[in-house]
Amino acid sequence: MDAIDPDDPRPASQQIANVLRAAILTRKLAPGEKLPSGPQLVERYGVAKATVEQAIRILRDESLVVSRKGSGVFVRERTERPVGLRRHIERAFEATAVTIDFAGFSGETLHGAIAEPLDRIREGRLRPESLVVRLLVPDASMPWSLPARTDDLADSPAFRRRAIRIMERHTTAIVDSVHELASLGLVTSATAQVRSYPAVPLFKLYILNGEQAFFGYYPVREHRLELDGESVAVWDLMGKDATLFEHGQDADPDSNDSQFVEQSQIWFDSIWNSVARDYRPS
Repeated sequence: MDAIDPDDPRPASQQIANVLRAAILTRKLAPGEKLPSGPQLVERYGVAKATVEQAIRILRDESLVVSRKGSGVFVRERTERPVGLRRHIERAFEATAVTIDFAGFSGETLHGAIAEPLDRIREGRLRPESLVVRLLVPDASMPWSLPARTDDLADSPAFRRRAIRIMERHTTAIVDSVHELASLGLVTSATAQVRSYPAVPLFKLYILNGEQAFFGYYPVREHRLELDGESVAVWDLMGKDATLFEHGQDADPDSNDSQFVEQSQIWFDSIWNSVARDYRPS
């Protein structure tokens, strides 16, 4: 990285921010990569700690970096496909107390992303002291506004039955895997719970350790399915087409990212503790 210019009239913090910004935009610092630590930047540029902190604050305000408590500052992954969630979940499992909150349709993406860290716990390569997984899914016992038949926007009981089978396959696998860790004594406290609530989610939300939130909208697409032996066109909510946006708590509790994580947790807890009910597989 370039050195700062003592003859440059701009503040040292701005110069450092400019150098780091250029490294990010040219992919010398790749999305998800950790920036040099504060002490390293202080030593590299020969400036005060406060100067480096101001440079990072500039980049954070531009949404180029995100600070993670106890981990450092990372180049923001501005948009993530669902498969990109995996590395973040694996990193979340390095904490002593792990919490994973999910709100969405089936939990299919989470099921795939959580498999590797659970295997690492079984192998003894990860040893969190506690693990709590909570999954919020829509109540399929009542009519849905979406997905809906394309011809008359009517609810499809056959589609809901299909959705239940998919959801139960993934959520049950997650719950069983987590509870297995507790029964084997690999995690002191490990719980997983599924609750349903009387609404159709138009977005998916993941909250990791109360510090990171990943949010994405479900695009509505026309989708033709075989339901009860009939080819039916429905307006479907396509989870695999959802682009996830990352938000992480940082040193500033009033920043947009910190507020997004906090409000996401408040929303999740409010649904979980009010209208949601424990889900019992059919």
